Amino acid sequence: MIPFHDRCREAAFIRRYKRFTVEATALDGDDKGEVLLAHTNNTGSMLGLLRAGSTALLSPAANPNRKLKYTLEALSLDDGFVGVNTLTPNRMLYKAWETGALPELAGYDHFKKEAKVGNSRLDAYLSGERGELWVECKNVTMVEDDVACFPDAVTERGQKHLRELMELADTGVRVALFFLVQRPDGRCFGPADVVDPVYAELFYQALECGVEAWPYVAHTDHTGITLGERLSVVGS
Repeated sequence: MIPFHDRCREAAFIRRYKRFTVEATALDGDDKGEVLLAHTNNTGSMLGLLRAGSTALLSPAANPNRKLKYTLEALSLDDGFVGVNTLTPNRMLYKAWETGALPELAGYDHFKKEAKVGNSRLDAYLSGERGELWVECKNVTMVEDDVACFPDAVTERGQKHLRELMELADTGVRVALFFLVQRPDGRCFGPADVVDPVYAELFYQALECGVEAWPYVAHTDHTGITLGERLSVVGS
């Protein structure tokens, strides 16, 4: 489990603007009713989640001198929460490696974050008795007809990562995509071809090249985010 900060706050979402800023009304504390500003690192559309009045979970910034004093962690949907912090999948992957929660990571003794490969970096490089493993992490917050989908906006960066992963797989190295599905209503996983058909085409090409896809459900509440079950991949 990845716990939320013990001073995580609840607020009513108002709007997102300037891409990285969220406005919300405090629902607790001495400043209840006042507008809070929070940073969001999620550059996707967050389709269906940015609803006025929905409950937002805001964590305090680690740097007290930061202009935006809070970070958006999750937004309410139906009876639960959807994690929208795009750093969470990286943290979850590392935590799962530490605790042995992911069987796919068994046999790797070393874990390097933000490892350089070629002219870019991937989220994780692992090595051990099983050899080498490169992993790229993605946060999934969209579900259509029970299918958890990625991406929720056109992502040239994501397309670039798929091409890099295919090049690595061609060298015989083990390569994987870890999708943290932050929607418990997702029953399976697939690329969002309606949103980004180029990404979808590259995704299936990557699978054919030997790139593995690990979609895992995340369960979120006020206390934090817990890793759940692995989903099947449609069309694979």
